[in-house]
Amino acid sequence: MQFIDQAKIEVEAGKGGDGIVAFRREKYVPAGGPSGGNGGRGGSVIFIVVEDLQTLLDFRYNHLFKAENGARGGPNNRTGANGKDLIVEVPRGTVVYNAETGNLVGDLTEPGQSLTVALGGKGGLGNQHFLSNSNRAPEYALPGLAGEVAQLRLELKLLAEVGIIGLPNAGKSTLISALSAARPKIADYPFTTLIPNLGVVRKPTGDGTVFADIPGLIEGASQGSGLGHDFLRHIERTRVLLHLVDATSEDVVSDYNTVRQELQAYGRGLADRPQIVALNKMDAVGQENQDIEAVAEQIRRLCGDRVFTVSAVTGLGLEQMLQEIWSILDQLSASEVEMPIEFELR
Repeated sequence: MQFIDQAKIEVEAGKGGDGIVAFRREKYVPAGGPSGGNGGRGGSVIFIVVEDLQTLLDFRYNHLFKAENGARGGPNNRTGANGKDLIVEVPRGTVVYNAETGNLVGDLTEPGQSLTVALGGKGGLGNQHFLSNSNRAPEYALPGLAGEVAQLRLELKLLAEVGIIGLPNAGKSTLISALSAARPKIADYPFTTLIPNLGVVRKPTGDGTVFADIPGLIEGASQGSGLGHDFLRHIERTRVLLHLVDATSEDVVSDYNTVRQELQAYGRGLADRPQIVALNKMDAVGQENQDIEAVAEQIRRLCGDRVFTVSAVTGLGLEQMLQEIWSILDQLSASEVEMPIEFELR
């Protein structure tokens, strides 16, 4: 299945049905009067969140979504049938923007949540509504109103509590496969991971926490270099960042700073998000390698956070790292209960 996290579409609600001009023609009613019915309402275009979808692939080739028009009114004051609403299923985490103005239309984060993105037009009035003392036989009716038309831009932002970030080949995919049942493609060359991968990691209490393996960032990612810039948006929803650094790199501190600077350049508060740094691949660090504890202390002074030394392959240090993640998540949950946080959507 292809992972598509952006799409541009057009939605068009149904036109309201026309009202009609009609008069009663009954055998024993000499002055029947107007009896033209109203037109039906046009159908609306409604987005609804379903959990089975994980991508915006359905919108890659289908760019126009049009609801049904309302039916015209009938004689004997009969109202036309309403047009059927068009229900469009979208994955959880879809953000809808007006493509022309850039304004936020809606943020769909809960299963079953719905959003009307184009409202159907009202039906026109039949001539029965224009009967008056001065006009006993009105011979005009109103047409139905056009439905709303909009150009929309859809973005999918994955919903995960912990985002795993780092340079290409830092071992992010290996880590998520070690912690969860996720089985991403793993190889010994950079940019093996081309799409974000989600995995559920179980807490000691049995609750599941979603981790997201974000494709590798490189220098200039926030300006569009490499693959990472396409997926930085997925980090926006995470509550904790797990920054994985390759301990076998020639310059571990420089690698850490590269990713940190890209988070700051991207903005949206990512650099201020609670972060844990883990020096990975400790199983491959030889005696002749640089003093890894000195490097860890140097990074600790830079970020002010606890730095872990781990191995996703052997499991070294993973339990201690997870305990720190659970502790941070519990603290965040407690603070949110005491003082609800309002997130500004840009």
